[in-house]
Amino acid sequence: MRVPARFLPLPAAVAASVLLTGCFSSTGSGDADADGKRIRVAMLQPPRSGLSPLSDDAFKLSRWSTAETLVKLDAEGNAQPALATEWTQSGKSWTFTLRDGVTFHDGTEFTAEAVVNSLTKAATASPKPRILDGVELTAKADGNKVTVTTATEDPLVPQRLSSPQLSILAAKAYKGRTVDPVGAGTGPFELTKVNGTSSAALDRYDDYWGEKAKAPGIDVKFVPDGTARAAALRSGEADIVEAIPVSQAAVLDQDLVTEVPMPRTNTLYLNTEKGAFKDVSLRAAAREAIDAESIVKGVYEGRADVAEGLLGPALPWATELRSPVKRADAGEPNGQAITIGTYTDRSEMPEIAAALQQQLQKAGFKVKLDVREYANIESDVLAGEFDAFVLSRATVLDSGDPAAYLYSDFASDGTFNLSQFADKEVDKALKKASDTKVGDARRKAIMEAEAAVLAADAAVPMLHERVIQGDADGVVGAAHDPRERELVTADTYVN
Repeated sequence: MRVPARFLPLPAAVAASVLLTGCFSSTGSGDADADGKRIRVAMLQPPRSGLSPLSDDAFKLSRWSTAETLVKLDAEGNAQPALATEWTQSGKSWTFTLRDGVTFHDGTEFTAEAVVNSLTKAATASPKPRILDGVELTAKADGNKVTVTTATEDPLVPQRLSSPQLSILAAKAYKGRTVDPVGAGTGPFELTKVNGTSSAALDRYDDYWGEKAKAPGIDVKFVPDGTARAAALRSGEADIVEAIPVSQAAVLDQDLVTEVPMPRTNTLYLNTEKGAFKDVSLRAAAREAIDAESIVKGVYEGRADVAEGLLGPALPWATELRSPVKRADAGEPNGQAITIGTYTDRSEMPEIAAALQQQLQKAGFKVKLDVREYANIESDVLAGEFDAFVLSRATVLDSGDPAAYLYSDFASDGTFNLSQFADKEVDKALKKASDTKVGDARRKAIMEAEAAVLAADAAVPMLHERVIQGDADGVVGAAHDPRERELVTADTYVN
């Protein structure tokens, strides 16, 4: 049973604060006294791949505004200019016009050849960045333009190029099989120092092509312990703290806490291929038995949103386009035995599974739980070894578009089809959504595909999670990004 944070003994909070004392002393070259305050950031996960942009570490580079991409996304997921100012499509090829007056942090010029080099390194990496999973991509320079060509016509190329994993770095970053982003980006802050998995430092880049950063630099500390991160905000040791645990958010000054709906849905995937949930009426019975509101209140302490569908409030157009779904009638479980799997890597998952066990047993199922570390359970769930699986799943992946997630999870040949789901009509709806050009028509097709999945009860969406971020008094302009691509921008500073 989880002990609420407000009942934790005071020494635990004090100890967490002590862990951070002195850890935000400036390691950058900027003169903080003469040119404003450096921004102290406490982050959840340390680098896993030496801050290579070809890994998930790319999102750290993006959140520090040091590495940039050709394209960025607006709040609706539409592609907007960044290092590229415009683009046109001709069949399988997209031609991007590059921004003038850009330099890398090492002083070298931002050129079409540099863009081709970065994109080629990503496209030929092993493994590839996940945004290019299943995508064959080549790039060619022509003056101040770069033409990107894919093996098949792809309406999402601009959105793909917005992924932090396709950041454009100077040639010096690429040394053999490694990618070193220190001093190699184009953003308003230059990465100057990385201390393994403990800290990093960035200084303002005064030759930035856009608006000059308002802060002289950023000092980053990696703090995996959630209690310690919260304590850093409470004690004044950190200015910005990411990923505050729900258990800690309630005991902080609420004026310092911001919650933003994120494109992440906590879902119960039901095995439609074998076992109890091969029967659509028993899938319906499970869906009707689940009380998501009580899970939001009990596990998330109200800091999440009850799901109406697979796509949540982080995509406001989803609610606007969603239509009622006709589902099967619920059958009688009559003591059917089921096994629900989940993982320990996210602390709330075992709690949710325990709540589901109680709810489904009350409805007439006999429920067993199997809870392990994700690395030890993924192969079994992909192989269909469970009747149901609880997963916290990002719904827009790296492109900012949910069609790829829906296809991956619910197409007959989907690469992450935990429900072992196969339905020809659903496949047609998913393919239509994937192939439709970006815009209102694509969004409508996506919602039709969502409705087709929900009608079959292949999965039961329960809740949508929120980003919980702490900003100390005096912090101005910190980004609150549901996609977690931005955190400190050129406009962020500390009074």
